Amino acid sequence: MHGATVVDGTGAPPQAADTLVVDGRITAVEPPGRIPRETSSYAAVDATGLVVCPGFIDAHSHADTSPLLETDDLSKIRQGVTTEIVGNCGDSPAPAGPGSDGENPANPESPESPEDTENFLFPDGGRPYRSFTELFTALDERGYVTNYCPLMGHGSLRLAAMGMRDARATPEDLAVMRELAHEALDAGVFGLSSGLIYPPGAYSDRAELASLAGLLPDGRVYATHMRDENERLLSSIEETLDVARRAGCRVQVSHLKCGGRDSWGRMPEAVRLLDDARAAGVRVTHDVYPYEAASTHLSACLPPWAHEGGPGALLRRLNDRGELRRIRAAVEAEHSAGWENLVAGAGGYSSIMVSSTRSHSYEGRTLDEIGARLGMAPFDAMVQVLCEERLQVTMVGFCMEERDIEVAMTAPGAMVGSDGLPFGTGGRPHPRLFGTFPRVLGRYVRERRTLELADAVRRMTSLPADTFSVPGRGRVAVGAVADLVALDPATVSHPGDYLEPDVAPTGISWVMMAGEVVVSDGRWAGTRRGRRLIPA
Repeated sequence: MHGATVVDGTGAPPQAADTLVVDGRITAVEPPGRIPRETSSYAAVDATGLVVCPGFIDAHSHADTSPLLETDDLSKIRQGVTTEIVGNCGDSPAPAGPGSDGENPANPESPESPEDTENFLFPDGGRPYRSFTELFTALDERGYVTNYCPLMGHGSLRLAAMGMRDARATPEDLAVMRELAHEALDAGVFGLSSGLIYPPGAYSDRAELASLAGLLPDGRVYATHMRDENERLLSSIEETLDVARRAGCRVQVSHLKCGGRDSWGRMPEAVRLLDDARAAGVRVTHDVYPYEAASTHLSACLPPWAHEGGPGALLRRLNDRGELRRIRAAVEAEHSAGWENLVAGAGGYSSIMVSSTRSHSYEGRTLDEIGARLGMAPFDAMVQVLCEERLQVTMVGFCMEERDIEVAMTAPGAMVGSDGLPFGTGGRPHPRLFGTFPRVLGRYVRERRTLELADAVRRMTSLPADTFSVPGRGRVAVGAVADLVALDPATVSHPGDYLEPDVAPTGISWVMMAGEVVVSDGRWAGTRRGRRLIPA
């Protein structure tokens, strides 16, 4: 490969260099002309005018079941992402929850039915994988578009052990969770994740989290969607750091944000807490996505107690007048009572847009717009949509300010994660699924100059590789796997928006995995060349 400006992933300044790849690995990185092309039997790649850097590592992905889809999930590879950290926010496809196949081996007395515990996150329909070994067997048979680095979800472990119960884990419950975690670690997961705004993770306490995170071998990561990213942002950071100290593990704050109007402007305080903890020996890092809107399931707008018993129980509550009055009072209260109120954080129903539904109705409209069309209050419209669609509804919530995003993005320990909901649901997903990495390079490097190019690439490559112990990736260096991306820094961007998100990025010339070009000028070569990786 010749003619390129190499940004090697370490943060070092860009330099002109030629790169030799043999059998999928980089064997030389030399000044221009040092590698004699005429004596090489390998095909030459002309990268004149382009920046070549390591393939990007998505530090926060939900593409857990993408390998099982009939169509290839190109949402990340077209961005230059060659490796994804999946299993975030406490959700993983294994181990199976209670009710799967009519029985839960970890908790056979659990009363929930399969309907009550169906996992709405993953597009493959919530098939029960009783163990990570079983899951990985199924995934390996299908192959991977990008490299796959899985975390085990705390919520999935808890659901398998206890069902959707709002209760403190007993020693017996915890023993089951720890047994399931050991199986996952033996199978090759990269760490543990939690989602503490989502049931059943919301029902857990610090002791439970520390007990499970304490099982992690040195170098594997506890990644957490914290308990509150709005009113109680700082106390949630304190909880996160306390769990890490108790467990003695590396910790990743997922999608660090001031995720509501009550927290706007507090990012410098949040970053200072992380910096102080790092100075005191806590191995803490975080990821950020470059958008002012978040995205999750619409049912997350309801208080955690409403979810106890699973989706079936929640639907029954939404159809019970007395229970519905309680839920409305909680959602529309001036201050939430110990839970993160996403409606309040977004400043009301007008800032929450339905992005996808099971029937593809209502998509692209805000809750107040839906209410106006239906002739009802926005809360009632939200409930009607949830009931009609059997809870299979995702949302985009406009709840952040750009100045906080930039503070988080430039802080020590910050890396980039898309946090895109799984590909394959259709509708209008958050554009971060298709454009996170080009948007950072276009808006925050070229246009706003928030980051220097070399620093931005470091946060997308070597930093997540080192944090998550990703083997052989993250650097343009001799011995590294030749997962590479070539881009034009003058044009790299993503033109998608919230109504038309599934748009190809611009400025990504080609993407290479293990020495083979898999994307060229936006065109997919058609062969899955990713691998499920094992922690280094």
